Amino acid sequence: MPDVIVFDLYGVIARTQTPEAVKRIEEIAGTPGPAFWDAYWACRPAYDAGQESASYWADVAGLLGATFPDVPALTEADLESWTDVDEEMVALVGELADRGRTLGLLSNIIGDLVPRFEARHGAWLSRFDERVYSCHIGVAKPDPRAYEICAGRLGVKPADVLFFDDNEHNVLAARETGMRAELFTSPAQVRTLTA
Repeated sequence: MPDVIVFDLYGVIARTQTPEAVKRIEEIAGTPGPAFWDAYWACRPAYDAGQESASYWADVAGLLGATFPDVPALTEADLESWTDVDEEMVALVGELADRGRTLGLLSNIIGDLVPRFEARHGAWLSRFDERVYSCHIGVAKPDPRAYEICAGRLGVKPADVLFFDDNEHNVLAARETGMRAELFTSPAQVRTLTA
């Protein structure tokens, strides 16, 4: 029975972008299709690690050889696309906290999104003993330092942590630090592994 459980945020507790949100971002950018999203994700690690939004979108535009007509609107649509959650997982976080488990959150997240997400979801986020955000620590998963910082803030060694992430690269990197890491599939999987 693991006492220290760490969750990734997006793709585990929070939802990823909906098709409607993706379409809205493409419309504002004026650059639809795979090339836009390839550039969006290629530039994301620096953004997750603390880069300012204007610089991020300039980098994306640079990769595309494009100019975005309304960067503030693009930033707003992007931020809003990352605010929905899976209510079943939110409830499970509460159950684990009520059972006395030590909970951590380790998320690759941009600085502009943190206050918006916390304002909207503060009640259940408060159930975490530590919330470790890439934009605040200057490194993002799968950098091993991210996992080590998270474990350290929880007062344990990586080997004492059960970690869930929906990204296989992040799971493998967590295992390299000694964490027991699982590729997230469902709330039922978490219930089984934390029983």
